Amino acid sequence: MRRKSILFVALFLFIALISGPTVSADGIEVGTKLENFKMTATDGKEYSFDDLKGKNGAVIVFLSAQCPVVKAYIERIDTIAAEYKEKGINFIGINSNNRNAESLEWVTNDAAENFKFTMLIDTDNKLADQFGATVTPEVFYFDANNVLKYHGAIDNDRSGKNIQEQFLRTAFDAALSGKDIEKTRTNAFGCTIKRVGMAGK
Repeated sequence: MRRKSILFVALFLFIALISGPTVSADGIEVGTKLENFKMTATDGKEYSFDDLKGKNGAVIVFLSAQCPVVKAYIERIDTIAAEYKEKGINFIGINSNNRNAESLEWVTNDAAENFKFTMLIDTDNKLADQFGATVTPEVFYFDANNVLKYHGAIDNDRSGKNIQEQFLRTAFDAALSGKDIEKTRTNAFGCTIKRVGMAGK
């Protein structure tokens, strides 16, 4: 009887372990509610996620000053950001690369030149680790209640010449119309985030 009780408790703990946490080894999962956080931006000021999000949510997009894939996406990102800001969804940039890879001055100048939304500096890549973000660009779309609705790529084509699926736009449009998002997870592609301890380039 005692043996069965021990096995039952062990089974219960195992089920709780695999079903309880909303942040897995792979990072934050779709359906997770994000806790508000604060981070310093390239302008030297500190902002919270709630400060920056729109009335209908926000997109956290991991970016890089040097990544050629990000450079290919600049125009598309700015276009989508401007269009959906009018619909209450704000973009928030995150640079998680270590300072040996990209200096603060470089990141600051790049953000000012290329993006019209706030760029936060993820010191020691803590947020990237929490989210499980691995590449730039990589997007995480949270709704008005800070619940993760979509994670992955912006669209299907890094060059922008053969876009067949607009993953992020489709997710926005479904959520704004009260419909379920059919694809909540896609594989992001781009340049590896240069974490602390990694080589500069």
